[in-house]
Amino acid sequence: MKGIEPILENNRKWVDAKRQSDPQYFERLADGQQPRYLFIGCSDSRVPASAITGTGPGEMFVHRNIANMVVHTDLNLLSVLQYAVEVLGVQDIMVVGHYGCGGVAAAASDKQYGLIDNWLTNIRDVIRVHETEFLRIKDEDERLRRLVELNVVEQVRNLAKTSIIQNALKGDNPPRLHGLVYDIREGLLKDLQVDDNMIKDLDHIYGTKSADQVQEEKQSTEPHAPVAEKGAEQPAAKNGKAKAEQEATLHKVL
Repeated sequence: MKGIEPILENNRKWVDAKRQSDPQYFERLADGQQPRYLFIGCSDSRVPASAITGTGPGEMFVHRNIANMVVHTDLNLLSVLQYAVEVLGVQDIMVVGHYGCGGVAAAASDKQYGLIDNWLTNIRDVIRVHETEFLRIKDEDERLRRLVELNVVEQVRNLAKTSIIQNALKGDNPPRLHGLVYDIREGLLKDLQVDDNMIKDLDHIYGTKSADQVQEEKQSTEPHAPVAEKGAEQPAAKNGKAKAEQEATLHKVL
């Protein structure tokens, strides 16, 4: 077999196996999706999102790019994020990096690789922010492993900076943000325990409000006009009556 024929053959075998175990499997999937998770991971072929998380079709929405980046000018990522949060209502959003990431290693070097250098600049920004810690690590492998972790942490922060997440966090059932690293040598996921307070501490810089939220706050802080008692004259009516009486008095005098 040549080309993609092995892929097509594997697909047919997979469909047959699924139908044998559950004849209605594909019919149910076709009715729609309600995934609980959004997985933002690296494009690396060794990090299959569903396989390492034990999730099946319909359970997890997935976006992948080089080095699992959350870039605020990436309309692809932002579109996926908005759809996952506002339409699908995902409950947990995971940024998943992995040790041995080629994109992270390339960003840590001083070599040029072409167009991708512009993308890798976002990881070099992570190095700049954490330069002191990064340079203190003498072992190169350990330094790159730590950079993988720091990159995940910063991408979770970048998630929290988006207006999509800021608005969602003010809702009744906000999504939870997580930073994970996959160890290819062990096959295990490591939870970096990204602290919610770390995100909230940046709110005074990155926090924004929608037009509706601004209007609601304005209405809640504006002084309310006193409610007139039944039968009492309104101030405007009272002033008008006084003016009319004053003018009548002047006419009599004149």
